[in-house]
Amino acid sequence: MLTATDRYLARLIALPMLGTLIISAMLLVLDKMLSLFDFVAAEGGPVSVVWRMLANMMPEYLSLGIPIGLMLGILLAFRKLALSSELDVMRGVGLSYGRLLRVPYMYAIALALLNFGIVGFVQPLSRHAYEALRFELRSGALGASVKVGEFTSLGKRMTLRIERSLDGGRNLQGIFVRAAGKDGQTVAVTAAQGSFLATDDPDTIIFRLRDGVLVNDAPKYHSPRILSFSSHDLPIDLPQIERFRGRNVDREKTIIELAKLGHDPTLKPKLRNEIRANFHFRMVEVAMMLLLPLAALAFAIPPKRSTSALGVFLSIVFIVTYHKINEYGQGVGALGRIDPIIALWVPFLLTACLILWMYHVVAHRPGGQPIGALEYAFAQLGKQIGKVLRLGRRRKPNLAAEGIT
Repeated sequence: MLTATDRYLARLIALPMLGTLIISAMLLVLDKMLSLFDFVAAEGGPVSVVWRMLANMMPEYLSLGIPIGLMLGILLAFRKLALSSELDVMRGVGLSYGRLLRVPYMYAIALALLNFGIVGFVQPLSRHAYEALRFELRSGALGASVKVGEFTSLGKRMTLRIERSLDGGRNLQGIFVRAAGKDGQTVAVTAAQGSFLATDDPDTIIFRLRDGVLVNDAPKYHSPRILSFSSHDLPIDLPQIERFRGRNVDREKTIIELAKLGHDPTLKPKLRNEIRANFHFRMVEVAMMLLLPLAALAFAIPPKRSTSALGVFLSIVFIVTYHKINEYGQGVGALGRIDPIIALWVPFLLTACLILWMYHVVAHRPGGQPIGALEYAFAQLGKQIGKVLRLGRRRKPNLAAEGIT
C-alpha cells in the first residue's frame, strides 16, 4: 500500500517528468519538421506527408525523451525536498533513501517496460514506414506535383513545362510537351490549356490539350508535320516505380528478430556483428533506466546552505554522454573491431559502478556529496566571474569622470 508520503512523491515526480518528456519530444519534432518541409518541398510532394513522416518518427523521439524525463522528474522532485528541508524531516522520522526510492522505482520499472516495447517493437516498424515514405516521395508514388515554370521529366523520353496552374492543378495553362520515340520520332506540342485525366490503365494517363499546335518529326520525313488542333488527347505512360525494400535493415528488425538472427550461423560475420550490436545497444539503453533513480538522487541533493543547480546540468550531460558512448560502442561492435557484448556492456557496468558509488556516498556517508568537489570548483569560478564583472562596472564611472575633467 502506498502511504501519504509515497503519493506526495509520486505527484512531485509526475509533473516535471511529463513536462520534460513533452518538451524534449517537441524540440526534436520541431527540429525535424523544418528539414522535412524542405525535403518534401524539394521533391514536390504534398504537405500532408510531412505529418505522416513526423508521426513515424515519434517512437524514436519518445525512446530518447523517456530516460531524460525520468531522470529530471526524480531529480527535480528530490531537489525540491532538499531545498525545502522536507528531505531532512523525512530522514529524521526514519525514512531511508532506499524507502524513499520505492515510488521512483515504480516509475522507472513502468517506463523501462514501456521503452522496451517502443525500442523493441514499435520503433523498428515505424522506422521502416518512415523510410518507405521517403522512398515513395522520391519515386513519385505519392503524387509529386509538376513544378510550375520548370522543365519536368516524365520518364526517360518525355519533357513537360507548364506556365500556370489553376484550380488546384485541374486547369493548366501555357503548356509545352516534347516526347521522343525509340525510332527517332519526336513530337513537340504547345497548347493554351490542358488537364490530366485518369484511365482504366493505372500505368497510363491522358493529357487533354486544347487550342494548340503539334509538330511531328522523324528521320524519314522530309519536313516536320504541323497540326493545329482545338482538342487533342496525348497518352502518357507513367514511369515504373520500384517497390520499396523489405525490413532487411538491422534498425528495422524487432528485438525478437534480432535475437534469432544473432544466433544464425549462416549469416555473414559482418551482418551478424551489426545485428548483435543493435540488439545489445537496445538492451543497455533499457537496462540503464533501472539505475537512473539512483543517479537522479545523487545529482539532486546540493550541499547544505546551497541552492546550486549544478546537479541538474551534470545529470543532463551524464545521460547524453552515456547515450553517445553507447552509439559509439554500437558502431565499433558493428564493424567487428570489438565484440558487441564488450563494446556495450563494459561501459554499462562501469557506469553502473559509478552510479552505485555516488548513491553510497549520498545515502551512507554523513554529509556525503559525490559532486562536492565540482560544486566547490564551480562556486569558486562563479565568485571569480562575479569579481570581474563588478570590477568592470566600477571602472566605467571612473573613466567617464576622467573624460569630463
